[in-house]
Amino acid sequence: MSMTFDFAPLVPAGAPPPAARWTGSAKFNFTGGNNDADAVPLDGLMAAAQAVLAREGRSLSHYGLASGPQGYRPLRDFLAAKLKRDAGMACTADDILIVSGSLQALDLVNGALLGRGDTVICERDNYQGTLTRYQRLGVTAVGIPLDEHGMRIDALEAALAELKRQGVRPKFIYTIPTVQNPTGTILPKERRVALLKLADEYGVPIVEDDCYADLIWSGNRPPALYAMGKSENVIHIGSFSKSIAPALRVGFIVAPWSIMSRMLALKTDAGSGALEQMVLAEYCRDNFATHVPQLRVALRKKLDTLMEALNEQFGTAAEFAEPEGGIFLWVKLPDQVDTLALYQKALAAGVAINPGPEWSTDRVHSKSRMRLCFASPSQAEIREGIAVLADICRKEFGVPERSANVARAKG
Repeated sequence: MSMTFDFAPLVPAGAPPPAARWTGSAKFNFTGGNNDADAVPLDGLMAAAQAVLAREGRSLSHYGLASGPQGYRPLRDFLAAKLKRDAGMACTADDILIVSGSLQALDLVNGALLGRGDTVICERDNYQGTLTRYQRLGVTAVGIPLDEHGMRIDALEAALAELKRQGVRPKFIYTIPTVQNPTGTILPKERRVALLKLADEYGVPIVEDDCYADLIWSGNRPPALYAMGKSENVIHIGSFSKSIAPALRVGFIVAPWSIMSRMLALKTDAGSGALEQMVLAEYCRDNFATHVPQLRVALRKKLDTLMEALNEQFGTAAEFAEPEGGIFLWVKLPDQVDTLALYQKALAAGVAINPGPEWSTDRVHSKSRMRLCFASPSQAEIREGIAVLADICRKEFGVPERSANVARAKG
């Protein structure tokens, strides 16, 4: 008779709850940061892999490819040039650390700067992975409301003043200023100037998460906060997950050495995946500038399909602002809809959504909101999945009403 060892008593207090076993993706998957499978530049990546391995594959025998602990030098050189051209950032390869996706970047920033009981400032509606990390670390996240232009600077100034009155100095301001997650807004240049001024005035650094900046429909972005700052108090985070492929798990940090050195000391994984870095450097050097505009076109078509499907199926019951780029849409349903409950009902019917309360510091404000990622499903799947979702909302919450649905579709 075999016995199963019980590990539960050995798990330390405060550890995350156990993960559920993966049972496959939903038929209609509107969750996560997945991208368009047809838009992955497969032929180019295969050619790049063949070329770079033939030329310097034996460097895989050394940790860090003999480029040092900050990552493969040709990839950092590419990023330095790209960031200068696209975001106005005057940085060098020595200012860049390659990491295993932007999630590792967040962990390194948090590990270097945060302790239990600390306070950070962020947008009220925000990336679930960031908010979950703050909760696990025992950190208080002060959420700042957004409008159609991103973080409200008046509300940020009021929050900083109130925290100072309480004797609390936030460790940093975490922001996604360019194609904000989940709202899709872009912080205008004048607000960026005001944000940097407040950060200097209150002595609070900024963590700029720029993972979606390549996916602006127009192709034109404001300068990065890192580029505009004058006191070297901005840590910049980026990723190849949205521009090339998420499963490559390659991100990067740009930061002053005073804090980069502390994050590097915490990166004890002997380096991020070397083959991925080599292939990306080889591919991106000649192809990135032509690949990304093609990706934007494909994503924009899917967004249009999603908005049309919502209008047809939900009528006026689904409210949303058209995002300026990215891969997701932030949708407000009528107040009686609880998207946490909707999530469970929809998943049972094969439709996966991100319920709003998991993407906000204010669960009441976000109770009837949901985030829909449109990059992964096909246009046909988008239409069919939204139809299924609308049917569930009608049966469970009485919305959308068919009369409103018909009126919106005809209008």
